[in-house]
Order: sequence, then C-alpha cells, then structure tokens
Amino acid sequence: MTPLHPEITPAILALSDGTILKGQAIGHIGTTGGELCFNTSMTGYQEIFTDPSYYGQLMMMTYPHIGNYGTMSRDDEATRVMVAGLIVRAFSHDFSNPLADGSLQTYLERNRVTGISGIDTRMLVKKIRSEGVMNAVISSEHHTPDELVQMAREWDSMKGLELATKVTRRESQTLPGDGPYRIAAMDYGIKQNILNNFTSRGITVRVFPAETSPEEVAAWNADGYFFSNGPGDPNASAGYGLPVVEMAKSTGKPMFGICLGHQLMALSEQIPVRKMLVGHRGANQPVKNTTTGLVEITTQNHGFAVDESAIDGEIARISHVNLNDGTIEGLEFQRFNGFSIQYHPEASPGPHDSAYLFDQFAERIHQVANRA
Repeated sequence: MTPLHPEITPAILALSDGTILKGQAIGHIGTTGGELCFNTSMTGYQEIFTDPSYYGQLMMMTYPHIGNYGTMSRDDEATRVMVAGLIVRAFSHDFSNPLADGSLQTYLERNRVTGISGIDTRMLVKKIRSEGVMNAVISSEHHTPDELVQMAREWDSMKGLELATKVTRRESQTLPGDGPYRIAAMDYGIKQNILNNFTSRGITVRVFPAETSPEEVAAWNADGYFFSNGPGDPNASAGYGLPVVEMAKSTGKPMFGICLGHQLMALSEQIPVRKMLVGHRGANQPVKNTTTGLVEITTQNHGFAVDESAIDGEIARISHVNLNDGTIEGLEFQRFNGFSIQYHPEASPGPHDSAYLFDQFAERIHQVANRA
C-alpha cells in the first residue's frame, strides 16, 4: 500500500519556451510531455483526468488543492486516465471522503501518470493566457533542465495531430434502453456520461469505433446519429469522420454532435475550424442560448473552434455563443436535420444547465419517427 506521505522526490517542469520550474513528484515516477493546458474546475478532477478529449495533454489544475477527496471508480469517464501528466499547486495524499476507493496518489500510480506539485500555477496560467498553449515536459527522473526543454520543443504539436483513433473502442457495442428508439453513436473518445444520458432517456445506443465505414453504420438503420467528443485536431479526423457524417445527412434523420462531433459536422458544410490561442477548459463557462436568450453555465474542453467569420446563415445558424470571448458554442444546421454543441451538456463534471439538449435530440427522433 502506498504510504499517505511518501518520500519526497524532486521533479522538473520544462516548457518549450525555456521556462523551468521545480517541484515535487506526484504519481508515477517518470517523464512525460504534451500540450500544456489548464482547467478552472474546483471539483471533478477524476472526471477531467479520464476525459478522452484530454488525451495527449498535460493538465494543470487552477484550483490550488487537488486530491483531498480521493478517487471513486464510479467517477471515471473512461476505462483509463487520458491526460498525459498532471500539474498542481498543492497535492493532498490524505483524503476525507468516506465513499472514496483510495487516494489520488495511488490512482495516479496505478494508471502510470507522472505529475508535479509545488508549482506556481497562477503564474503559469497568466503566461498561457497571454502567450497561448505550448508544449511542456514533466520529469521526476535524471534529466537536465536543458534536456527537458529540448524534449518539449520536439514534442508533437496538437495542430494537425490525429488522436481520436488512439482513444476509440476497438469493437462496436450496444447499450440497451427501454424505449422504442435507437441511435448510432460514433466514438471519437465518447464520455461515459454521454452514453448514460441517452440510455436514461430510454434510447438504445449502438457505439461504433471511429473508423467504422459508413456502410456498416448505415446497416444498423438507426433513428438518429450522434457524433462524439474526442481529442486532437478535427481537420486530421476528417478522412474517416466526414464520410459517416455525409451518410447520416443523406438519411434525413436527426443528428447531434458534441465537441469534435460538432466540428466535424461544421467541416461537412465547409465551415472551417481553427486552433484557439488558449482554449476553454472548465466547469464555469457562460454560454448564451440565442434562441431563448437564457444563459447557461457549462462544462467545456476544447482547443479548436468553428470560425465565426465563416458562418453563412443559409448553411447554419449560431445557436449558442460563449459570453467570455464570443466563440461559437452551438450551430443549428439549415440544410439537414442536425444541431451541434461545442461544450459538454452531459456535465461531468459541472453544472446541469444544458441537459435539455439530450431531450431536444430525443424529441427530434420522436417527431421524425412518427412522420415515417
């Protein structure tokens, strides 16, 4: 069993711009790297760490105290941790939650996740917000700072990187609901709570691996089509993603996309997707629904966004807008029966303001099925 207060091992965080920060090792002793980003959520660290959309990224938590409520297997969004590494201000080896299965330290070790604590995360967040996300390396092994900076500079850039096939399931899977309708869901890194939101509404879900052919998906004869969240550059996923989107559009049946799925649906209508300077990651992002005028507090995790300057009202209507920076957060497509959302209405972690979107999708399926 891992002791609550293990011996302190030094660790180094090296950024590609040459910045060096020293701290204490947490999790697995090793060396790891990726795009350095930050999440502003106060709770829900386990759901964040297991979100497949974070695959290949170093996660820095802005809330200063991480680990104090331990971990619970029921909070996992995937079967393994997806973040490439963890950066925190203060790490707790103790936990006070009586429902917890164990400590965060044990959880990170079991999943072989390397991290660092004792870092001035406020300073780093201010740096990223002004300069943009950049690659970095964490190491608790025997490397010099100069070696680690060079590693960070040589690490693959997220722009142009295809990652959805790294996190998708290997085989199709059917999750039964107790209602009459069923959907085909493309797994580009789908979160467990998205699936829970469908099955809890009585919808049977057939989940297909990312590279499944349009013919195989069409053969299931679904009542609707869902395109999931996922990591990496959506432009790099277009080769296998867009043919299925086009097939779904041709059926006239309802379509719903979240995050990467939203971006693929936009790309299918020749609406470009761009890399953001920083991205949105947290459970406190305000979004305005342009139809109702209401504001939702949302969970978000994206480093790419639909180009707002390229929207043609005859192709798509902007349904949701981020109130912090005006980023497009939702589209209502005009030439096919589909809508898409950039953020995460399944709210894991985060508020439940946007759960109505699953109801809207279910209602569209009901309407189309009743007209058939």
